[in-house]
Amino acid sequence: MPAPEFTVNTQRYDPYLNYRFKVMWDGRYVAGINKVSALKRVTAFAENRRGAEPGGGTIGPGQTAFDPITLERGVTHDREFEQWANKVWDYNHASASPSPTDIVSLKDYRKNMIIELFNEAGQAVARYNIYRCWVSDYQAMAELDGSASTVLIQTIKLENEGWQRDNSLAEPSEASFMDPE
Repeated sequence: MPAPEFTVNTQRYDPYLNYRFKVMWDGRYVAGINKVSALKRVTAFAENRRGAEPGGGTIGPGQTAFDPITLERGVTHDREFEQWANKVWDYNHASASPSPTDIVSLKDYRKNMIIELFNEAGQAVARYNIYRCWVSDYQAMAELDGSASTVLIQTIKLENEGWQRDNSLAEPSEASFMDPE
């Protein structure tokens, strides 16, 4: 049997499942999100080569970039995606020759966001803080198809200035249940 991978729940060997999560912004959970793209960062390398050296030089870390995060959910009466997207571009407030101040809500178009992961018992097991997000791409609804029987989906793509795991969230002790007699 493999060695335990969890410090509190030493009987657990399997990793967490990817379908137990919630997204929060403005201090509340956002309704109906069914898909979140991966959290990914890429650090470029910077090469330092001295002119007299015949071979390659040394390589060190360069600039780090954080990939955009895409959120997907079924279309409902909830307007959270649309309202946030409209803070970056709002047709109703744009003049005939708009300047950025006419169409961007500079005060609050950026939000911090939290993604929480849960185990099978509904206990929070990981939390990621995503910083200074803003909507760069908004799809109000997917393609309509009269012969399909799927949920109508809307998406937003969020540019962000980084993310990190919240290490203050400790591994919860998983409960054990007894069968009633």
